[in-house]
Amino acid sequence: MQVGVSAVVSSADDVEFVRDCERLGATSVWVPEAWGYDALTPLAHLAAATSTIRLATGIVQVGARSPAMLAMQAMSVQQLSGGRLVLGLGSSGPRIMEAWHGVPFRKPVATMRETIEIVRRIARGDRLEHHGEVYDLPPEGSGRGIRSLVPPVDEIPMVIAALGPRNLELTGEIADGWLGNAFLPEHAEVFLDPIRAGCERAGRTIDELDLVMPVAVEFTDDAEEAGRRHADGYAFTIGAMGAPGKNFYNRAFSAQGFGDDVAAVYELWQAGKRDEAAARVPFDIGFKTNLLGPPEVIRERLRRYRDAGITTLQAKVSGPDRLDTVAHLVDLVREADSEVASEVDSDAPRAPAT
Repeated sequence: MQVGVSAVVSSADDVEFVRDCERLGATSVWVPEAWGYDALTPLAHLAAATSTIRLATGIVQVGARSPAMLAMQAMSVQQLSGGRLVLGLGSSGPRIMEAWHGVPFRKPVATMRETIEIVRRIARGDRLEHHGEVYDLPPEGSGRGIRSLVPPVDEIPMVIAALGPRNLELTGEIADGWLGNAFLPEHAEVFLDPIRAGCERAGRTIDELDLVMPVAVEFTDDAEEAGRRHADGYAFTIGAMGAPGKNFYNRAFSAQGFGDDVAAVYELWQAGKRDEAAARVPFDIGFKTNLLGPPEVIRERLRRYRDAGITTLQAKVSGPDRLDTVAHLVDLVREADSEVASEVDSDAPRAPAT
């Protein structure tokens, strides 16, 4: 496994933190985009301040920009960074797309597929001609398609943030990786089986994808307190991130056996009973979706992520000791990887003694 870090980059201190993470062995930095700062501008700044760490959007909201504008911005960062961009893409949801961006939330799977196709076409220098369900470029009567004025760039890896089965299958079919969420490694097949189905459709295997998992990381002697606190924090996600039947997180937790729980939390939240809603979130949702506790507990949880097939951890760290947390996590991940290497070596046939 590799260790990435999630970072909002809005100050010189944040830039220094990313540089220090690069020095410690973190392989990627993931800059979020919600309804505050955008993701690509900070990455362009980081391109000048770092040298090896991959620069990932975690995530840009498909539909908030035209595919051509997204391609233009991505090509700029890819060129300035020497080919280090990872384009993390997500469909977001109706609340953000309609209330914030003022664009309709429609056909998210088709929009994702066509956006990736268009960005790839532009980035490799092809003439832009695309006629799909969502985008018609150029429209009839507008003449021939346009080709980018700038040279092609190195291929841009594209990672889809997906929770629902159709988007997971799409990820397996066309993406370079998966950015997960609401994930308990004990129930990994809920997510990985649809990805495998998409891979099979494209004639490849899931081993060709980077499977990225965001996790809050806290080294603490009180795992119970940390797990309960993170469970409480999920009340907003369950209760407010989507209308009934359109909350992708709730669907994901339900598929992992928490259907009755998320229904109860949602009802309490909508009734204005926020404290009761927080208390109703199961401890396992807070604890098992993150890395919380003393080193021996986190070491065991890392093994579960590794054995589930996760290839990159996107560490969410905070507080004055956040750099120490990253350093400790990098060490533990290296230990977990060395265990696998040792097992492979022990299973290898031995040359006969002479």
